[in-house]
Amino acid sequence: MEPDLDRFTSRRSTVYAPNGVVATSQPLAAEAGVSVLRDGGNAFDAAVATAAALNVVEPTSTGLGGDVFACYRTADGEIGGMRACGPAPEGASRELVRDAVDDESTEYGSDRDRSGVTMPDHGPHTVTVPGTARGWEATVEELGRRSLSEVLQPAIEYATEGYPVTEVVAAQWQHGEELFEDEHAREAYLVDGRAPTVGQEMRLPELGESLSQIAQEGADALYEGEIGETIADEVQSKGGFLTVDDLAAFSVEWLDPISTTYGDCEVFELGANNQGQIALEALNIAAEIGAGDHPYESADRVHAFAEALKLAFHDGHHYITDPEFEPVPALHEKSYAKRRAEAYSPDAAVTDVGVGTPDAAGEDSDTVLLTVADETGNVVSYINSRFAGFGSGLVAGNTGIALQNRGASFSLSGEVPNSLEPGKRPFHTLVPALARFSEDDWLAFGVMGGYMQPQGHVQVLANIVDYGMGLQAALDAPRWRYRADGTLAVEERIADGIAPKLARRGHDVRIEPPSAFGGAEIARSDGNIRSGAAEPRKDGQVSGY
Repeated sequence: MEPDLDRFTSRRSTVYAPNGVVATSQPLAAEAGVSVLRDGGNAFDAAVATAAALNVVEPTSTGLGGDVFACYRTADGEIGGMRACGPAPEGASRELVRDAVDDESTEYGSDRDRSGVTMPDHGPHTVTVPGTARGWEATVEELGRRSLSEVLQPAIEYATEGYPVTEVVAAQWQHGEELFEDEHAREAYLVDGRAPTVGQEMRLPELGESLSQIAQEGADALYEGEIGETIADEVQSKGGFLTVDDLAAFSVEWLDPISTTYGDCEVFELGANNQGQIALEALNIAAEIGAGDHPYESADRVHAFAEALKLAFHDGHHYITDPEFEPVPALHEKSYAKRRAEAYSPDAAVTDVGVGTPDAAGEDSDTVLLTVADETGNVVSYINSRFAGFGSGLVAGNTGIALQNRGASFSLSGEVPNSLEPGKRPFHTLVPALARFSEDDWLAFGVMGGYMQPQGHVQVLANIVDYGMGLQAALDAPRWRYRADGTLAVEERIADGIAPKLARRGHDVRIEPPSAFGGAEIARSDGNIRSGAAEPRKDGQVSGY
């Protein structure tokens, strides 16, 4: 009998543990992380072990062909961020990509006006340089206690020995049946042309071999070795512009997170090119208009928070891009939010703002998030993605590595800051986050799911700060989200009477299934106690010891 993924028929408790917790969207991956903690690794070692395992047991949402980011607080008090996000190929100009995309999709000749051609959602022109392998390596080398080889072992074992596919992952896997066209891609991820079913044992031997090679040789095996050559050949054979030089030139960035205060906590996010500023601006606007003062089960609360996010989306989705190419305003400052809050009306929805980057994809995407807290006080929010499910649809030869379609985030117009340029990093939806409640009380959190991510950050944090919910209750609560088409989507479980009251204020309300509202994970370190919560809309769990 197929599971009903739209029903909530069980409850979870917040998990407490004395030594460490790992929260993520697949149980075997959480166990991989905890096994590293038990063996003497720290939160950063466990984060990479968990992320690598997710590449295998939840390959529908992440992989070596994608990017990875971290937001963390170390045991000695350092607050930092890591960005392993690859840029567009150096040979990928707007003109060349427009011409290539148009030639592939039309029968018109070279004289056709191509100014209106937009970035495709999939295919070789959406492939940007993958940052994951170097991001993992940098994490353990700079912050961990274990070697990259050691922390990759659980993932290698799952890939080569096999594992049973979980419910949500099985549903997501069906996307690959249509996406994968090449025989080597279908052989790598499908079984006789079909996605695996719930509980079916799955092996990914080619991916396991690539992970083994990286474990032995380091990340250079992907960026400067045979794997990288295979990746470049795959993209170029399909008409794309990625080269081995693009791969070899990639490096990881260490950066300072940006922050604001909300209630009794300080919230840290990653700045541009990530959309963390949207969450911070929305929190500042929400505080300015008193959104958290309304009763929880009221239309007033949903309206106020949703409008704060709508205003922040309008700003962030226009301005945020690679700051090395375009300046990005300080959207996260309270003075900016104070001005923007003047557009808020408690009685009517604002209609002249837009959600989404013009002429680009990004609203719905599949991502994995994990959070870890260890016994020494390290906490980390770690997020890994190929953007939309299996990504571009390209799998690099016999490597088992599916390549991301993050380039679909670019505009080809040249008229907005996030327009494609050679060597430019795209607007990135991935936003790991932290919250500090006191010197010894830290929360690592995040919410997966494209444009849902900052909306989820605001809702989960407000549930904790404004409404006193426990960690798991804050994730279980019904959610809502603004859509790029202007509609306000809500879960069916939202309190009776809220939806019609929102409609009277001008919101175009619609019901969407739980899978549309993201996937959150939380790990907390409060003194000598670690705790965590896992997303009920996913397959995962919190593992502690």
